[in-house]
Amino acid sequence: METSLVLFSQLNMCESKEKTFFRLMHGSGKEETSKEAKTRAKEKRTRLSLLAQKAEFHTDIHSDRPGHSGKETRVLLEEAKKWGESFDKLLSHRDGLEAFTRFLKTEFSEENIEFWKACEDFKKIKEPQQITCKAKAIFEKFIQNDAPQEVNLDFHTKEVISKSITHPTLHSFDAAQSRVYQLMEQDSYTRFLKSDIYLDLLEGRPQRPTNLRRRSRSFTCGEFQDVKSDVAIWL
Repeated sequence: METSLVLFSQLNMCESKEKTFFRLMHGSGKEETSKEAKTRAKEKRTRLSLLAQKAEFHTDIHSDRPGHSGKETRVLLEEAKKWGESFDKLLSHRDGLEAFTRFLKTEFSEENIEFWKACEDFKKIKEPQQITCKAKAIFEKFIQNDAPQEVNLDFHTKEVISKSITHPTLHSFDAAQSRVYQLMEQDSYTRFLKSDIYLDLLEGRPQRPTNLRRRSRSFTCGEFQDVKSDVAIWL
C-alpha cells in the first residue's frame, strides 16, 4: 500500500513538472514571438520614416531647381527675366536673393549680401532692448577691423558707426548698408547677369557645379569714385 502511494505521488510530481515545463516553454515562445514582432514592426516604422524624410528632402531640393514641373519652371523663368531689369528686383525676390547669394559664394564675397540681409532684419526689430545687442553683433561681425566677415567700407563711415554703436538706432547702419548695396549693384550684379548661375535659370537648364574662385578683395573704395558716401544721414 505504501509503495503504491509513493509511486502515485512520484507520478503526480512528474506530471506537474512536465506541465510546468510545457507552460514555461510555451509562454517563452509566445514572449519571444511577441518580441520579434515588435522588433520587426519598429524596424518597419523606422524604414518608412527614413523613406518619408528622404522623399521630403529630395522634394525640397528639386523644388528650388528649374525643370521639376512645367508650371513652376515657367513662373521661375518669368521672375528670372525681371531680375535682369534691376538689382532691386533681384533682391526683392526670394529665389533671386538665393541665386545671387550662391553666385557671391563662388567669388568668396558673400559677406556683402550677408551684411545687407542682417541690416534688413535689424531694421525690423520691435523690441527696443534688442537694438543695442543686435547692433553690437552686426558691428563685431561685419564692421570692426578684422571682423570675421568684414565688409569694405570707407574710413569715415566705419568711424561714425564706431562712435554711435553704444547708443544705436534702427537706422544706425543705413549709410553702410546703402554703400554696400551700391557696390554690389555696380560690381557683382553685372557679373551675376553674365554668370552660368543666372543664364542657366533663364534657359531652364539644371544647375551645374559652380567653380569657386578667390578674389583678392570684394571691392576697393577707389574703384567707385562716383559712388557718394551716405555718411551725411548720420549727422
